[in-house]
Amino acid sequence: MTAVDDFVHVFTPAAAPDAPTLLLLHGTGADEHDLLPLGRALAPGAALLSPRGKVDENGMNRWFRRLREGVFDVEDLIRRTAELAEFVSAAVRAYGLDPGRIVVSGFSNGANTGAALLLRHPGLLRGAALFAAGAPLQGREPDPVDLSGTRVFLGSGTADPITTIDQARLLAAQLGERGAEVEACEHPGGHQLDPRVLERARAWFEAFRF
Repeated sequence: MTAVDDFVHVFTPAAAPDAPTLLLLHGTGADEHDLLPLGRALAPGAALLSPRGKVDENGMNRWFRRLREGVFDVEDLIRRTAELAEFVSAAVRAYGLDPGRIVVSGFSNGANTGAALLLRHPGLLRGAALFAAGAPLQGREPDPVDLSGTRVFLGSGTADPITTIDQARLLAAQLGERGAEVEACEHPGGHQLDPRVLERARAWFEAFRF
């Protein structure tokens, strides 16, 4: 059973007892500190839980292995996503978090991992704000899980050469078909967190008051 200290991580308590928890999943080559500013921008006052991915790809931290650029090792993704889900459950116990108010946010590799958490571990997360995410289970149709009551914001670039807009739209469709309430926000740029998308995501987060 995964313990909370099985992942190097940062935890910042919430500023108010009824605040949600943001699970922050960094992109390739970053670490547990990278998305803390994003978390504070999305949900001021929320608790921040930011682990570090365990995969080392030529000195870069990742959440799961890939066979080459754009081609995931799906079996490794499934295994490591399950381990991450256990870490989240352990953190809920260790830090006294509300398990019904955890929202994942990630960029690129972290966003793909967040999408895998939604599709593979329904009920773990209340929602997600994912940037530059695509359908993570490449070549596989996700199980017909029930994501009703789960709210998802997807920020995607129509000119993204790494996570193509077709992959982003496929993820939106997969989540929506399983009952998630999806807001997809596209921008004309590439593989980046566009400031206009971040502003939309912040407004989305505030509207739902997780």
